[in-house]
Amino acid sequence: MDILYHLGMGLLQCLSPVTLLLLVVGVLIGLISGVLPGLTVVMGVILVLPFTYPMSATNAIIVLTAIYIGGTYGGAFTSILFKIPGEPIHVPLLWDGYPMARQGQAAKALGWTLYAAIGGGLMAAIIMVVVSEPFAIVALKFSTPEYFAIVFLGLTSVIVLGTSTIRQAVISLAIGILVATVGIDDIYGAERFTFGISILRDGIDYLTVMVGTYALAEVLKRLEEGFVSPTLKQVGKVKTTFPTWLEFKGQIGLFLRSIGIGTIIGSVPGAGATVASFVSYGMEKQYGKNRKEMGKGAPEGIVSSQTAATASVGGALIPLLTLGIPGSGCTAVILGAFLLHGIQPGPQVFATSLDMVYTIYASVFLALVIMAIIGYLAVKPMCKVLDAPESVSSAFIMVLCFIGAFTIRNNISDVWMMVVFGLIGYVMERYNYPIAPLVLGAILGPLAERAFLTTMISYSNNWTVFFTRPISGVVMFISIFGLLFTIFYPMLKSRQKQTTLGQ
Repeated sequence: MDILYHLGMGLLQCLSPVTLLLLVVGVLIGLISGVLPGLTVVMGVILVLPFTYPMSATNAIIVLTAIYIGGTYGGAFTSILFKIPGEPIHVPLLWDGYPMARQGQAAKALGWTLYAAIGGGLMAAIIMVVVSEPFAIVALKFSTPEYFAIVFLGLTSVIVLGTSTIRQAVISLAIGILVATVGIDDIYGAERFTFGISILRDGIDYLTVMVGTYALAEVLKRLEEGFVSPTLKQVGKVKTTFPTWLEFKGQIGLFLRSIGIGTIIGSVPGAGATVASFVSYGMEKQYGKNRKEMGKGAPEGIVSSQTAATASVGGALIPLLTLGIPGSGCTAVILGAFLLHGIQPGPQVFATSLDMVYTIYASVFLALVIMAIIGYLAVKPMCKVLDAPESVSSAFIMVLCFIGAFTIRNNISDVWMMVVFGLIGYVMERYNYPIAPLVLGAILGPLAERAFLTTMISYSNNWTVFFTRPISGVVMFISIFGLLFTIFYPMLKSRQKQTTLGQ
């Protein structure tokens, strides 16, 4: 009952005019940050941080958290409608969301996304409030071996992300990991694959890879086809479509699994929403009951990735508030805001600033509701853009691609990189090589390398540590089992079928 009392008092604080206005503004900034390629959610939080200096500590944390929450949903619009993932979080979302839009079900895809975002966020927020302290203690036991194991689980899901052969998927993943190694090594400071070219010293940003291979490559592909596409339903004239109760009921199990994955991975320092989104999608693609339809416009693909992404926000806030350990890039910035206001998050905060903690908890629930309202109102006008001629929308997409690539680091070299990867993506699609593994390798490759090298340094090059530590050992077993199952199960099934036919 004490929890409900403190949460209610926190909610009353959030409903004050100033705080409520900050919540709305924060959610809107987060949505915009998620929509624009190149303007990441972390960047949005960083840009707003200086404006929080004159605010109270509570209001400063509330507005930054609202940006974080809104950003996990904002990129859904461009991912589903234009195949432009504004955030790495939304790369798995477009694999099923965009095909649904092409089939005239854009409103339904956005409806599923909104359901997943609000459901995952609210459940994770409840978990955050109820079990924050004991859950954070478990997360504190996670070290670099566990972090590598989780990222490795995300990388192994590459085998099932595409409809191509395993060989093609592995080749695509290898290219992505190779791209991630370009530049100066984070651990030893050595130059790798720069070939004396100055623009490669800073590395190749994964956002340029993502925008080029997905958005620009798609435009080039459509250009080659002469923008001839199947007749779409006039979704702008159709009433906003949300999943029915029966459809939603059939996905409850998936919701709960994705919430669990998102909350757990979100609490791991450094993992964040991107890893949660990839892992949740990969697990559903490997073991889900409707796994064969994923990648063709299945709601399961939308629900698994978006639910885990939004749920990771609550998971990331748990170790931040109870132990002072940020669980993601955004919470690292929020930690900086705490310190700037003279507050050190940790167990002592619950004794000295309990009201502030529960006001932040209440703001998470309120921000999710505001996000849902804005998302609901935006579905119909956002679907209406599909009424425009494809040549016009493609030109608009091109402009967004170039602006997004330039704003990543305000460097024209990123624009050229984006063009190069646009051509690479076009060639790969032409020869039926999946793009998803390449992007996955570019995003998760550096994380896996950093965790692996740090573990090797810390444990005297003893690679068995990944299997001897309980948590990392279990995750590595799941990853390896999933790989072997994906590779050998079709072979065994084919052999069994041939034996049956022979009899």
